[in-house]
Amino acid sequence: MQKETIPPTFIFPKAPTGVDGLDEITDGGFPKGRPTLICGGAGCGKTLLSMQFLIKGITDYNEPGVFMSFEEPSDDLTLNVKSLGFDLEKLKADKMLIVDHVRVERSEIEEAGEYDLDGLFIRLGHAIDSIKATRVVLDTIETLFSGLDNQAILRAELRRLFHWLKQKGVTAVITGERGEATLTRQGLEEYVSDCVIVLDHRVIEQVSTRRLRIVKYRGSTHGTNEYPFLIDENGISVLPITSLKLDNEVSSDIVSTGFAGLDEMFNMGGFYRGSNILVSGTAGTAKTTIGSYFATEQCKNNEKTIYFAFEESPQQLVRNMKSIGVDLQKYLDNGTLQIHSSRPSLNGLELHLLTLRKLIKEFEPTTIIIDPISNLISVGSDHEVRSMLVRLIDMLKVNNITALFTSLNKQHTDTLRPDLAEESVSSLVDTWITVRDMEGIGERNRGIFIIKARGMGHSNQVREFIITNNGLELLDVEMGPQGILTGAARQSFKNKKTISDIKLQNEISRKDREIERKRKVLEANIEALKNEFESAEEELSILKATEELQKEMSSKKK
Repeated sequence: MQKETIPPTFIFPKAPTGVDGLDEITDGGFPKGRPTLICGGAGCGKTLLSMQFLIKGITDYNEPGVFMSFEEPSDDLTLNVKSLGFDLEKLKADKMLIVDHVRVERSEIEEAGEYDLDGLFIRLGHAIDSIKATRVVLDTIETLFSGLDNQAILRAELRRLFHWLKQKGVTAVITGERGEATLTRQGLEEYVSDCVIVLDHRVIEQVSTRRLRIVKYRGSTHGTNEYPFLIDENGISVLPITSLKLDNEVSSDIVSTGFAGLDEMFNMGGFYRGSNILVSGTAGTAKTTIGSYFATEQCKNNEKTIYFAFEESPQQLVRNMKSIGVDLQKYLDNGTLQIHSSRPSLNGLELHLLTLRKLIKEFEPTTIIIDPISNLISVGSDHEVRSMLVRLIDMLKVNNITALFTSLNKQHTDTLRPDLAEESVSSLVDTWITVRDMEGIGERNRGIFIIKARGMGHSNQVREFIITNNGLELLDVEMGPQGILTGAARQSFKNKKTISDIKLQNEISRKDREIERKRKVLEANIEALKNEFESAEEELSILKATEELQKEMSSKKK
């Protein structure tokens, strides 16, 4: 009997895009040797994404490319992308890139009365063959058909164009403008393309966000969600959605909090490396100070650290921490610490996350502090905030980064109602520390306690701490009749206890003196009784001696 053979797993040929994050969600890149459609409205990044695909193909994979533009002249295009670090002139001089501008005039087409793409095929084919290009971009296809009203001819020529590109064996990217009810104006390109990507540029509550979605990808698995992407000085970066698998590695190493008193509250003496810590509390409860302590401790151990501050500039943070003996400037100077300050409204939630992901890739930190995450609520809905924070925590865990978040709690009349940021991450973080105000006898004091610490024992006490010129100091627990005492109540109790101790000592001293007096009286009485006894004993001896003498004299007379 012939043994059954299992056919090898088919690997779909892909052309890596070189765009950060895009290869991940496309499972390797665009379909190799087949057309990909990128569509979207004005200003969403279609031209830039397609140009980056070409340039990365040349620089990273040694694949020559042709960029054929139907809108922007070659000189304008070269100038526009130069600000992003793309030197088209050098690539053209190296015979790795051809940039061609094809001018399409509607009036000329109307005068001729005929329209086909034979001329385009000849021109594009010559460009491809001259440098043996494997990647081609056509930008934008609507302009190519702007002078044609006959829908039948238009659809036939579109199909012929896509078929011709497949026959040439090039990986083609065609850009198109969004239609009213379809992905493109013609409504046909999305059906004949093997991969369709939609770019979107939206503004929600005055905050701009760009998103990318893969509508279809024939023959390949791919991400189906909307993915935020960022355009910066390095081009486009795409942020994948968090992984669905909880299979990240964990560490048993312990890192100190930097606050000796707080370390003592954990049985292991600190946090697990790679864990997430939430420090929540109302305003003025030293959340930023605790975060700065942790950053300083990590930098002391040569751990690269990034501090995201949404409320203070780096200079203000350094100055404020210096007043309590925490020197952040030293670590900024030696390169182990980076402080990034911005208002949350500068970018959307996803762009903050994308910026963080990019910094992680470039700086490779082991520690990240975000102060406070609650400020992100101002630039997103409840659902968006929760989604962003979940993805943030997953991203940090995958990279085994120890992260400390601070969260500002509002003064609720209902103390049982949590804030959104706290509610969103409290179940996800490994350690949750709360700092709070403890008011009494006309003053406000600070208390700290650990709500949870996964995988290690911890103190269940609320401990008072103070901020001095030398930093944070955790005070010993002082118990009073009504519970833990803080501040003036602690001092008042100490004073009363001191007075009570003095009174007790005085009473003991008085009793000691009284006992001493009684002892002396007793000893004197004993001595007097002893003397009296000795006198009586002496008299008795004399009487006995006299009696013996008398008896002796009587016997002699006889």
